[in-house]
Amino acid sequence: MNYIIYKNENALFFECNYSCDNAIFLKLGSNSYFITDGRYEIDAKEHISNAKVLITNSLIDKLAYLLKKNRVKKVTIDPTEWNIFSYERLKSLTPTKFKFLANFSHKKRIIKSEQEIKYLKKAVKIGKNSFKKISYALSNLEGASELELNFLAESYLRDYGNRDISFEPILAINANTAKPHALPSKDKLKYGDLILLDAGVKYKRYCSDRTRTVYFKENFKFNYKQNFKSKKIQKAYNTVLKAHDIAIKKAKSGMKAKQIDALARDVIEKAGFGKYFVHSTGHGVGLDIHEMPYISTKSDTIIEDGMVYTIEPGIYIDGEFGIRIEDMVVMQNGKAVVL
Repeated sequence: MNYIIYKNENALFFECNYSCDNAIFLKLGSNSYFITDGRYEIDAKEHISNAKVLITNSLIDKLAYLLKKNRVKKVTIDPTEWNIFSYERLKSLTPTKFKFLANFSHKKRIIKSEQEIKYLKKAVKIGKNSFKKISYALSNLEGASELELNFLAESYLRDYGNRDISFEPILAINANTAKPHALPSKDKLKYGDLILLDAGVKYKRYCSDRTRTVYFKENFKFNYKQNFKSKKIQKAYNTVLKAHDIAIKKAKSGMKAKQIDALARDVIEKAGFGKYFVHSTGHGVGLDIHEMPYISTKSDTIIEDGMVYTIEPGIYIDGEFGIRIEDMVVMQNGKAVVL
């Protein structure tokens, strides 16, 4: 793939250490072009050293011009990055043929470098410390609504504007925890409630992702050891924790992703909660919060050293509760190591 067009921001950043929300990166063998508009000219020229920065008021027109000028017969694009209007316009302006290859940037980035793993470890460490700060703050917030709790959690994760977050945090209580991607409600927090927090932060644009489910009491902590008054919740929690631990302990390089998914899923199914595990066991994490490899029932991806992904089994019973425990791991020396 010597002739390639990148459009996704994180794909652009990976290629040239800079991105913005209106740009296209064209790679033609040893020559590369970063096409953007005048708003980003100064920053682009300051950060990009491996491509020529071209400024235009029409990215598609400039791209088409370069393809024709260089007599490019065929170029690879990721169809998931393009809308129909932009693609059809580009196709109408050039005789170049387009080869579709979905997620090729993700495939290129699936094995993380040592530097990338360092960044991811740092992001995880910052995220973990943020969870601690959030637990201290929440301990004194009985009576606050989920809306207020989510706002507070995001404030701590962002360090009041000093860092970016991987995604909008999910902080749910009680029955709302049964929704894997719960939206905050006006329900009030009280001692004895169930809290689920799923959140992450970025370090040098690399993401972290972590989930804990806890029993809310004074001086509670987002750790693995939790004691619930409800026997059903306790059984579900212990099952999810066991599934989490076994999937990490038994994951090996050379396995298929779906085999790692099965490690966690089998534990939950044997405990009688199989139908309540409604999502995959994990996903890759890097510049994107969701990228390859996907640890799912259908994935034949061979897991290799250098891959980073989540292990996040869950049980969700509508109208009652949800449990999820999530950590990021990196494959090193054939084994999964928690970051």
